[in-house]
This record gives sequence, C-alpha cells and structure tokens, in this order.
Amino acid sequence: MRVASFNDGRVGLVAAGQVRELPQFSPAGSGQSSAMRRLIHRWSEGEWDQDPHVLDPIPLGDVTLMAPVPDPTKIFAAPVNYRDHQLEMDEAVQVSGLGLFLKAPSSVIGHAGRVLLPYVDRRFDQEGEVAVVIGRRARHVSKADALDHVFGVTALLDMTMRGAEDRSTRKSFETFTPMGPWIATLDELPGAERLGFSCRVNETVRQQSSTDRLIWGIADLVSYASSITTLEPGDVVSSGTPAGVGPVEDGDVIEVTIDGLGGALRVTVSAEGAVPCPTKVEQG
Repeated sequence: MRVASFNDGRVGLVAAGQVRELPQFSPAGSGQSSAMRRLIHRWSEGEWDQDPHVLDPIPLGDVTLMAPVPDPTKIFAAPVNYRDHQLEMDEAVQVSGLGLFLKAPSSVIGHAGRVLLPYVDRRFDQEGEVAVVIGRRARHVSKADALDHVFGVTALLDMTMRGAEDRSTRKSFETFTPMGPWIATLDELPGAERLGFSCRVNETVRQQSSTDRLIWGIADLVSYASSITTLEPGDVVSSGTPAGVGPVEDGDVIEVTIDGLGGALRVTVSAEGAVPCPTKVEQG
C-alpha cells in the first residue's frame, strides 16, 4: 500500500491519482502522536485491517500533502555511503568509519514545500536519498532481521550547508529534510536493497543510482542505528547520497523519484529571509 499524510494531519491510501482517507486515524489531538505514527503502530501490532474503512476518494491535486511522518522522534542519516560520492567529495573515510548522524525532526517538510536557505554567503547542496520508515520498535536487531522492522520507503532530500561545522548543524536547518510524497510499503517495491532512484534540479538529472550500490545497505543501516538507540515506529533512517551533489539557489526546483514509489518528491528552493552567516569556516 501507499499511505500519505495530508491537509491537517489526516492519513489516507494513495492509488490512481487519488487519496482515500482512513478516518479511524483522525488528526492528532493535543499530546498525541501523528495519525501516521498511530497507523504504523497499529501495523506493528499486527492489527492492520486488510480491508479498512475508507472515505470517498479525493484527487491528489485537491489536497495538501504533508511529510509522510510529520513527527519522527529521530532521523538517522548516513554520511559518505556511496563510493562515487566519496571520490566526488574527496573524503578520506566513509560510513564505516563515520557511523551515522542525526538530523533535527524540526527540519522536516513535505512535498511541494519550500527549502529556505538561511544564509546569503554560504553554499547549499542537494542530496537525494532513499529513506526507510521504521515500522516496529527495534533495539539491537540483526542485519538478517532488520528489514522486518521497516514499514516502508519514502524519498528524502538531505539538504546541506557546506563547511566545517558539525554535520548535524549543517543539515538541520528548518526545511532541510523534505520527505515524501508518501510512503510505499515494502511489498509495493522491487526490494529495499535494489531500488533505483534519481534526483533532478530544474529538470536536469544530477544524481542517478541504486541502493544496491550502497557501502552499507539498508539492513546494515537499520541494524546499526538500533545498536545506538531504540528505533520507534515512524522513525526515519536515510541511506546516503550518490555522486552528483551540487549547489542550489533561490528559485531552483528539486525532484527525487524512486522506483516503485509511484510519485516524485518535489520542492522549491527559496532565499527569502536569508542573512549573512555568523560562522565563517568555509571548508569541509
């Protein structure tokens, strides 16, 4: 199935250019997790109804898509996880020597959102990635069991400021983690470890690769992340970016597509409100 978050936090099934709301997961009240996280939790408990009650279909063009999981408790991302990207960035080490880093959940936005560049005097790059959404609580899971803890796949942009600041700082500005347009469960896909994907900027392909070229595959990443902390349903693990990273600027349109996802994540870059950067280290 393909499931989306839309409008004021509703969730629904996506098919044939339409979304059908699942009313049993009404928008979250005060103090509640999002409807999507509650849906994933129900799935994790084995309580998912194979013939769920749905409302009348709504054309996708008539809804506002949100980030599929608007409130992950954590987002893990993989640095330097493709050999071609390691060469491109002239990095001495890769993921096996760097581990993972965290991105702030407050950096998440959805399809058709705006990536807001914070500074006028720094370089910002696009990094298209395949991300997985955790479906079952995971702690110290083996590589062999890791994919059993994955709910599905979504497209993600790991927007990045170049410099020597900590990775989590450079990648956690608000709006720097677009996700979407929805989640496709693993049964809809050719396999998490062999997913082709691409990233375009202004309709020009910059990145094109497959998760079978990862240094650490999806199962490795989920297993490792679960050795650091408990992964909760709705958490996100992003797999890293291949070669083709490049600068973006005001007005650019970025699009990420993944085989089997059934739709593209698309955002616009804006420099509205950008100011001079208070940190001045320009390398790294």
